[in-house]
Amino acid sequence: MSHDSISTRPLSRSDVKVLSLSALGGALEFYDFIIFVYFATTIGQLFFPPDMPEWLRQTQTFGIFAAGYLVRPLGGIVMAHFGDLLGRKRMFTLSIFMMALPTLAIGCLPTYQAIGYL
Repeated sequence: MSHDSISTRPLSRSDVKVLSLSALGGALEFYDFIIFVYFATTIGQLFFPPDMPEWLRQTQTFGIFAAGYLVRPLGGIVMAHFGDLLGRKRMFTLSIFMMALPTLAIGCLPTYQAIGYL
């Protein structure tokens, strides 16, 4: 297929909006992961016992990160299914909310020093 036979058209306003929202969703998702990695040492110190070896504390903290990252494909399948049924805008809004809420919850959780293993 030659380059001349491919029909091109300029992006419509709707196309630009969809691309922008998709890029924003991806950027926010990775921002959330970057914030977690940046604060991994602090999270480990706050939520795990102080007498735990540092390597184990970091391994467990990054294990939490890995669990969230590995579940992404399953979440993508579920969100795509419901996006087709209920609308992608609703699912996009829900996904942003589902990323923001746990981030907020981490900030509100009591530390190991406050509640121990609970």
